[in-house]
Amino acid sequence: MSKIWFVTGSTRGIGAEIVKAALQGGDSVVATGRDPDKIRAAFAADADRVLALALDVTDPAAIPAAVEAAVHKFGRIDVLVNNAGYGHLGLFEESAPDDAERQFATNVFGLFNVTRAVLPVMRRQRAGHIFNISSIAGIRGGLGGSLYCASKFAIEGFSESLAQEVEPFGIHVTVVEPGFFRTDFLDESSVRFGARPIQDYADVSAQIRAGYRDRNHQQAGDPARLAAVLVELAAREKPLFRYAAGSDSAGVFAAKIERLQSELEATRTLSATTDGSF
Repeated sequence: MSKIWFVTGSTRGIGAEIVKAALQGGDSVVATGRDPDKIRAAFAADADRVLALALDVTDPAAIPAAVEAAVHKFGRIDVLVNNAGYGHLGLFEESAPDDAERQFATNVFGLFNVTRAVLPVMRRQRAGHIFNISSIAGIRGGLGGSLYCASKFAIEGFSESLAQEVEPFGIHVTVVEPGFFRTDFLDESSVRFGARPIQDYADVSAQIRAGYRDRNHQQAGDPARLAAVLVELAAREKPLFRYAAGSDSAGVFAAKIERLQSELEATRTLSATTDGSF
């Protein structure tokens, strides 16, 4: 049976490729983003199977209306892809408090609010699959990524907990950790840096910006191939919970596991010392 997808951040990048892959698989898609006209133009050939909706996930009042429109059009939502997000890659001290608030408003609270609006639909169906697009930044902290990594680590914990809460209703959760993919993520139109320069950080801040600029559109990851994998995962009877997308992501996973194992063994004798009798 064909599926109905609801994808946030569909205007470009990974989101747009997910829409394309779902359509190629014979499914229908509610494609949301800040520029629905661009979405309609991109998928005009499949207009009967695409509902393009304007949606800024930082606007909580707009989300229920988008979900209602999706159900009115297609009758159900089988797959939710929480893809909308951006990266604030500035050093922590060079970032203002409202930088953190904006980062979490999109990457965390936007994802929460979309999920909250879709879950009643999936519970009524007693079926559904939620893909939360995290990042290797949700597995490993990185220089200049304090705010972005914090937002993605939040999604990791949320996803692990949510998966247990909704499993009795036939709803699956998959958290996806892409490495570096060839999208506009590192473009000036997407990435954000701290706007409060501090002289002590001048050299490292310049190196971070130069490194991302040089890597832009040179990344190994192919967003079309990632989208195809998500369509394949959505078709599985027993979907994976976690997916490391890209060889660089798999490498980060392996290094993190090794580090955790090493730290556990180094402190194992101390762990029990904090136990006390009642």
